Amino acid sequence: MINRIIKVLVLLPAVLFVFTGVRWLVTPGDVAATLGLDLGEGLGRSSLIGDMSGFFLTVGSCMLIALITQRRTWYYPPIMLLGITALGRTIAWLIHDAALAVPQIMVELVVAGILLAASRRLPQER
Repeated sequence: MINRIIKVLVLLPAVLFVFTGVRWLVTPGDVAATLGLDLGEGLGRSSLIGDMSGFFLTVGSCMLIALITQRRTWYYPPIMLLGITALGRTIAWLIHDAALAVPQIMVELVVAGILLAASRRLPQER
């Protein structure tokens, strides 16, 4: 029963991450606005769309692959990406006069924590 709950807790954000990544490719202006980002122009726009779609699609895909293959190693890339993103947001606030993005940091840390728990409990391959 607990494993089933953990799988759902991994599946839901995985689908949301993949959906957000696809939105970055299809309607980048809309998703940028929901995240409080300016889409920019030229190379900046290219970088933002490429980096953000890559981030969200990689995190979501790795989570889905982890669930499907039941291999622990697939949990680690999204854990690292989410953890480093939370750290980067904190450094941006401390050093670069950015807003402290507490809700976003909490989501990143909670999902990373769920993934860490899943990596310990779910995989058949150790």
